[in-house]
Amino acid sequence: MENPKRNAMKVVRVLEEFRNPESLEGLARFGISTKNTLGISIPILRDLAKEIGRNHALAAELWKTELHEARILAGYIDDPENVTSSQMEKWAKDFDSWDVCDQICSSLFDKTEFAAAKAKEWSKRREEFVKRAGFVLMASLAVHDKRTGDDLFISFLPLIKREAADERNFVKKAVNWALRQIGKRNPKLNKAALDTAREIRKMDSTTARWVAADAIRELSAKDFGKRKRKSAVKKTSASGRG
Repeated sequence: MENPKRNAMKVVRVLEEFRNPESLEGLARFGISTKNTLGISIPILRDLAKEIGRNHALAAELWKTELHEARILAGYIDDPENVTSSQMEKWAKDFDSWDVCDQICSSLFDKTEFAAAKAKEWSKRREEFVKRAGFVLMASLAVHDKRTGDDLFISFLPLIKREAADERNFVKKAVNWALRQIGKRNPKLNKAALDTAREIRKMDSTTARWVAADAIRELSAKDFGKRKRKSAVKKTSASGRG
């Protein structure tokens, strides 16, 4: 396909070619917004992003279209080095579906210099998807940021405890996700996350107890240390194959 990629309207026309109305019902069942949605799968969007390449200006134009898939694609092609704090605020306020929130946070925002600060700031915001974004950033950083030390993730734990009683579905699941991902990062954080989960379990909140129980079930697996050691051995072996 000829590179469509320097013009937002041309990209939208390409997206229209992949429209799949039959998938919309399934998306709705998973709580994904079908407003301005074409029903295009994530693998197709990722393939388009690879073909387009990094393009900060085009990403901004695609975001303005308000098209569901165009916004996800914008997150894939934007350059994190060019993303500003004000852009993150604007896009976060536009989040209207959990999948857009998660894709943007885990593919773009978590790679910016503002990621940790926004995670903390957004965790106390009232808007459902902005607040979710704060905890998705925590989870994404725990998975993707291999260089940051434990102190940052330990600093996230009181924020997770503070918001564990938020009953909104898209918030409580993100709170739980952040707690689990931090606890899976290494043995020290596993212990810290489990301690936090046990504190949350004592709260007078059905939602908080669910957040805690689910995390404890996953993080207290007896083979956690064994699994981490096996993973380290595999990585060492792989690095020596050349």
